[in-house]
Amino acid sequence: MTTGLLENAVVRLLRERPFYGHFILNLRREERPLHGKGAAVTVRNGIPLLAVDPSYFSALGGAEQRSLLEHLVKHLLHLHPLRRKGRNQHDWDVACDLAINPGIVELPDDALLPSYFGAPDGLAAEEYYALLVPPFDTGNLDGSGYGDGERAERGAAGDGQGAEAKETFDSHELWAEADSTPLALAEETVRAITRDSLRGSDGETPAELRGVVEALLRPSSLPWRQILRQFVATAGRTGHRSSWLREHRRFSHITPGIRKQRRLNLLVGIDVSDSTNSPELREAFAGELLRIAAGRAAAITVLYANSRIQRIQSFNRVPGIVECYDGGGFTDLRPVFDYARRMHPLPAAVIYLTDGIGPAPQQMAFPTLWVLTAAGEKPAPWGVELRMEI
Repeated sequence: MTTGLLENAVVRLLRERPFYGHFILNLRREERPLHGKGAAVTVRNGIPLLAVDPSYFSALGGAEQRSLLEHLVKHLLHLHPLRRKGRNQHDWDVACDLAINPGIVELPDDALLPSYFGAPDGLAAEEYYALLVPPFDTGNLDGSGYGDGERAERGAAGDGQGAEAKETFDSHELWAEADSTPLALAEETVRAITRDSLRGSDGETPAELRGVVEALLRPSSLPWRQILRQFVATAGRTGHRSSWLREHRRFSHITPGIRKQRRLNLLVGIDVSDSTNSPELREAFAGELLRIAAGRAAAITVLYANSRIQRIQSFNRVPGIVECYDGGGFTDLRPVFDYARRMHPLPAAVIYLTDGIGPAPQQMAFPTLWVLTAAGEKPAPWGVELRMEI
């Protein structure tokens, strides 16, 4: 039921506001209760996610559904869920809505606007946050702020209410899940979705988004190795470590327990067609994989593939050599993902070095990092795009 409602809303958005519609299509989706709100976005383990509450989303009219989806896209473009760390949760949530709501048409009557707080339009979330939070506020970061009587002066004119009485348009309860994703990795992910959304909308950027989109699409200043390591770090923690939070089974409280963590299983695809036949490129990529494996309890399976899998190699923390296998031929990206589905245990993530020119699955459940050559093309709307230049 909700799937049909969301699809109808996205179809309307594609027709009226194509950039926003294509952006929504690139998000992983799930249904879950959101306690009075229709939808929410976050970045979970490096993957942007759209959550929808069936009962509340269906209660919204068509115009409100459209404005809500636009609102959610703006949160991700500005990386708001990633920028909340160390700030008062409620006031940051309010500040983010104040930063993006002006310019969205047909908002609900109770949507937060800067004028309610006597603030101008056009400020960044950090600037609104500075206006909302009293100096030297040391209250609970999970609460709604200091809550003193003088806060009422910053409320809507005549209502006697401060920021702690205001509610956001969407649910922000999932934003805590974004804390596990490095900001730089989330930025690369959103940048890839933005590029795909521009392609889908014939390069047309909505006027109100031009500034943030242009800033986002500037070449990343981070080296590709850092992005690769951050992607792997989000795939899961590994190894065993002592923990006083868990009682040891044999020695009770006198010995810390052992918290078991699974070994990180990664599947790496290396395109061996002629288009990626660069020894410098492959050797740099292989060297970084070996450093990742040496630094943690990782089991890495490497598939050398063109139109089919040509060779399979596995290694872990034990020093190994990633071969520079030359296979030639044309590229079909699907065999690597077919192999991933048959693995036991399943891989935590797939990393694929390729030029991206070849058929790929229409969708994929595994977190995927496309490590593309400088002239490569992202072959699918899903996954994180990284350009590797040597």
